[in-house]
Amino acid sequence: MITTAELKPGVVIEDEGGMFEVLHAQHHRKSQAAAVYRATLRNINTGGVVERSYSSGTKFKEIPVNRREKTYIYDEGENAVFMDLETYEQVAFPKGKLGTGASFLRENMQVLGVYIDGRLTTIELPANVVLTVVTTVPGVKGDSVSNLVKPATLDTGLEINVPLFIKEGDKIRVDTRTTQYVERVK
Repeated sequence: MITTAELKPGVVIEDEGGMFEVLHAQHHRKSQAAAVYRATLRNINTGGVVERSYSSGTKFKEIPVNRREKTYIYDEGENAVFMDLETYEQVAFPKGKLGTGASFLRENMQVLGVYIDGRLTTIELPANVVLTVVTTVPGVKGDSVSNLVKPATLDTGLEINVPLFIKEGDKIRVDTRTTQYVERVK
């Protein structure tokens, strides 16, 4: 059993009969009120994200998790096919369970397969990936000092907002958790 103080990203707990992965947890206390923990959780079975609040000291059953390295190989309709780097076994995983993460997949990308009770439940992508800008509108000279952004389409088909100084053909680093621009890569 673990308590609310031990909630951190990556931990898998059982709550209200379901299995949830902790995405974010924060201790919160208003002046005279009792302390609470606010947690953002992802349902392992459905992929849905929920926000919950727990009083300090609430206990949860921690579910043991096994992570194994995999390589993304190719798309197969509604599935993405990954190869286990230990057993060389190929596994098809539904792209719908990856959500926006499916738009970051590139051939030979290294990911982590998360196993619970011997069953592949989710795929963890790297925190950042480098992608190429395919199309974007040209920036206006002199606007490089401001924090303005413009839409850009990346080589995987993903559309994000980038700073005005980014041009077509530039390689950029993108955060896979938030789908936000991080930096330009030389």
